[in-house]
This record gives sequence, C-alpha cells and structure tokens, in this order.
Amino acid sequence: MASKENQMTATLLTSILAAVFGSLQIGYHTGNVNAPAKIIEEFFNHTWWSRHNQSMPDHSLTFLWSLSVSIKDFGALLGSLGVKCLADTFGRRNSILIVNALSVVGACLMFASKANESFEMLIVGRLVFGLFCGLVMSLNPLYIQEVSPTNLRGAFATLNQVSFATGILLGMVAGLETVLGTKELWAMMLSLSLIPALLQYLALPFCPESPRYLLINRGQESQAETALWRLRGPSDEVFTELEEMKQEAAHTQSALTVKEFFTKRSYRQPIIIVLIVNLGSQLSGFNAIINYSTKMFDKADFDEAKYLTLGVGAVNVTFTLVAFFLMERAGRRKLLLTGFLCLAVCNLSMTIIDSVLFLVPELRSLQVLVVFFLISAYEVGPGPISWFIAAELFDQPARPIAMAFTSMLNWGGKFMLALLFPPLLKLCGAYVYLLFMTMALTAFSFTWRRLPETKGRTFDDIAAEFRGSEGIPLLTNKTGFNTFP
Repeated sequence: MASKENQMTATLLTSILAAVFGSLQIGYHTGNVNAPAKIIEEFFNHTWWSRHNQSMPDHSLTFLWSLSVSIKDFGALLGSLGVKCLADTFGRRNSILIVNALSVVGACLMFASKANESFEMLIVGRLVFGLFCGLVMSLNPLYIQEVSPTNLRGAFATLNQVSFATGILLGMVAGLETVLGTKELWAMMLSLSLIPALLQYLALPFCPESPRYLLINRGQESQAETALWRLRGPSDEVFTELEEMKQEAAHTQSALTVKEFFTKRSYRQPIIIVLIVNLGSQLSGFNAIINYSTKMFDKADFDEAKYLTLGVGAVNVTFTLVAFFLMERAGRRKLLLTGFLCLAVCNLSMTIIDSVLFLVPELRSLQVLVVFFLISAYEVGPGPISWFIAAELFDQPARPIAMAFTSMLNWGGKFMLALLFPPLLKLCGAYVYLLFMTMALTAFSFTWRRLPETKGRTFDDIAAEFRGSEGIPLLTNKTGFNTFP
C-alpha cells in the first residue's frame, strides 16, 4: 500500500485548493456585511430620499436590511435544488466551474448597485450569489471526497470549512471602516470575491474529474484510471481504488430518483442522521453569533465591538485548522460528540451571563470568552463535519441528492436563524440560548446512539453497513455503530 506521502501529489493538492476557492468567496460575503451595516443602510436611505424626497420609514429600513442579509441564504436554499442535476449531468469539477459564473454575476451586481443608486440591484446580487452558495457548498465536498484517498478524505473535506472560515475573516477585515467599509469604498469591498473566482477559473480546468464519477456514473474505466494516476501518482493504490469502485458500482443501481432516495429502506437511517446532525449544527447558536456578534458586543458596552467581532473570525479560522489536523486522528464521531456537548454548555453559560449582565457588568469579559469557546466548539466538529458527512454515508447514486439535502438543511437553518433570531431575542431575551442548547443536546444524543465512525473506511464499506442494517436496530450492529474505534 502506498504511503500518505506518495498519495499527496501536486495534482491532488491543486485540485483541492482550486475547489475551495468557491467556499472562500462564500465566507467573504458572509463576513463583510457585519461591520459596514450602518453605512449600507445609509445608502438605502439616500437612495430612497433621491426617489421620494423623504427619508425611508424605520420599519422599512429594518426590513430591507434584514432582507439584504438573509436573501443570500434563501438563494442558497433554492440553489441546493440543482445539485443533483448539475453533478450527474456535467460532472463534479465542471459543475463547480459552471456555477462559479453565478458568483461573478452576483459580485458585479453588488458592485454596480452604488453607481446606479439601486438597493434593489444589491439585493438581487446577493440573491444570485446565494444560488452559487447553495450549489458550491454541496459540489465542493462531493468533488473533494471523491478525488481524495480514503485516509485523507475527512481532512481534505475539512479544508472546505477552513477556506470558508478564512473568507469570513477576510470579509470582516475588508468591512472595517479603516479598510474598505467606508461610504466611498463599500461597493469595491463587495466586489473583491471576483479575485478567487478568477483564480478558480485559471486553476480548476487543469484538474482531473472525479474518478468515481467517470467510472460509476459514466462507465468510463480508462478515463477513471487516468484521473487516478494523475491524482495518486505511480502507486499500486490506483488498482486497489479501481477495484473498490467496481465493487461499489456492482452494489448500486445506475440511476436514482429523489422519490427513491427518500423511500429506499437502506437510506432511511443515513437520512435521519444527516437531518439531525445538520439541524443540530445550524441551530446550535453559531450562526447567530457570526451574524450578530457586533450588536451583541455593543449591547455589552464594549467600546470596540467590531474588533471583538474580528476576534470571533480569527478564532473561527484557528479552530477549523485544528479540525483539519484532528479529523483523521480523532474521527468524526468523537469530534461531533465533543462539539455538540461543548455547544450545549456554552449556550447555557450565555443564558446565565446574559441574564445577570445588568447586575454584574464585569461579566462581559466572560461573555466574550464564552463566545470564543462556542465558535471553537462548532468549528472543531459540527461545522466542517455537517457539510461532508452525507457524502460518506451514501453510495454513489445517492451522494449528489444527499449533498443537496445537506445544503438545503444548512442554508435553510441559516436563513431561518438570520430571519428569526432578532425577534426571538426580543421575545425570549437571554433564554433564546436555551433553544440552541436543546438542539445541541438532541444532536449529541442522536450522534451517540446512531452515527457510525467513517474514518478510514471506504465508501462501499460504509454503504454496506447500512445495507446490512435493513430491518435491524442499528444499536445491535457491532462493526461501527455506537463505537469509539
């Protein structure tokens, strides 16, 4: 068997890095609207004044800003619906290149909105960019997992989240008033995602298509072998992987409809696992912190709340890198369980601190520490794993649908939270964090009881476990479920 070093070829690394330029763009547009919010709201008001010779009503301004922030997530929810069609028709790599055009169009619309004095153009630009988000955050893990060797699959899939978190931090920095978050430069700031989009167009066409797609979906064995040689280099592992792919192809049907995906018995447990893990991840408080951290720190009377928010971004990147190094050592189960449990503790702490903050203002420093700890708990486990676990739990025909399902759950959760967190915070106050705690504990409990460890196992081996568990309670299966290997 080839060593890890032999499998780490320049082509493989180029393919992974070229793919994650997409998630870098998404992270950038997630982080860049937080700090300059007031300046962009002033642009909305100025545009309204130039049209109607009066100021925009406060409730209309609040609604338009909420719509501008959340429309990206709604667009991503819609974009998720196209994952299967694109991935199975054009292939994994080509689909990423196709949807990259949506990012370019969205960024251009956002950039042009200021010159055209049109907040509608800004909102439409974020919607178009949202379509890109929903597609690429499924296509990326799909491509990365299918080109990666088994023993590096989880670590490389985590790079998607590392790139996303790095994009958030870059967006936060670019959005600062001392950088590009000014009345004159905010439109230029929104256009900077064109740089990684261009880099992706320059690099990805020279990377190979997924060998699994070529062999299992297209039946092109010679092309699949050529792609593997490019990805792995001269290695006996190429023939081993080809054989494993042929075995998986023999166990799977050639095509699968969405209806069959949701009704097939062997997919039932993986679907429930993906549902719980993803909702537990998205509704565990992280997205509320990322979207509203500046306002949260303002409420706690920190003078430089936006710089503390920058600290949130830095912690976010740091712990995605920690996850990258731990993923193939600790495994998916341990990281998920640790992450969900820590998220529950953090949300309980947030409730307690927020409830007594007006009595003991000194606790605001502890609140910052809890926020940082919550971010780190999310990124060490639930954050990256929720995006790629579906690709490991399903066989080749079901994988694109499973990733589309993952994307819908993730972006749907983000959209709901962006829309509902402010009114929930007004309604429940500090107790809103107890809702997040409940979701984290539910996900912890289900992961403990149902999720198999997928580290170091082939796709066919994992799928065989679910095929073998049809009609059998999963807790009786001793080969991988409910175990810490």
